Amino acid sequence: QVQLVESGGGLVQPGGSLRLSCAASGSIWSTSVMGWYRQAPGKQRELVAGISRGGTINYADSVKGRFTISRDSAKNTVYLQMNSLKPEDTAVYYCGSGKNWGPDYWGQGTQVTVSS
Repeated sequence: QVQLVESGGGLVQPGGSLRLSCAASGSIWSTSVMGWYRQAPGKQRELVAGISRGGTINYADSVKGRFTISRDSAKNTVYLQMNSLKPEDTAVYYCGSGKNWGPDYWGQGTQVTVSS
């Protein structure tokens, strides 16, 4: 079992920034790949950014150049720095982790709202 605790969501104006954090505990062998996903109302959950323990990173095309994912392996924590936020980034953001790409475990989600 893996427990994922997210923090850092909130309300921000267009063009603003937010930093999400996700701390993992439990069976750390199931955190080889950690990532951030989001789900907007009426839409499917989608990968925003993911990072493997070896450093491989994937970004959704819609966030490339604006979002940066990083991880602190010593703390088993993954971060998502979100800059130049747009209203279309509004969604519930979920942290996910697994042995491979494709999460086995999910956090509870944190709301990100981009609005003026």
